[in-house]
Amino acid sequence: MKIQTPIAAAGMALLLAFPAAAHPARETVTPKFDQAIPNVPGKSLIVVEVDYAPGAASPSHTHAKSAFIYAYVLAGEVESKVDDAPVRVYRAGEGWFEAPNARHQISRNASKTVPAKLLAVFVVDSGDTKLTTPDH
Repeated sequence: MKIQTPIAAAGMALLLAFPAAAHPARETVTPKFDQAIPNVPGKSLIVVEVDYAPGAASPSHTHAKSAFIYAYVLAGEVESKVDDAPVRVYRAGEGWFEAPNARHQISRNASKTVPAKLLAVFVVDSGDTKLTTPDH
């Protein structure tokens, strides 16, 4: 399967949205899929894989205003806090969702010694190319 150009731009926007100096141990985001949803006009499905080195974290952020997101932990353990929900550690095989306009306050590897990986599945307006914006 060939990944379309918009996912490369969206992935790059996600990577460039967070300054590297803010967090020395950063996540790595790899675009995996980008496709318009044929029976839902104006919506696309975008999938990215997020790899966290031991101790790595993402800065507090929000996603595109149209984005409904399902995150699924593939390996390791990811600590997460979205909006007013309590901080929670998700293990491989577990997942959570983020509603449109949600603020993702904590997103990090729960371990200082073992890597973690998650798959983030976005249902988003097709025109939204900036998937992530750091909080200021």
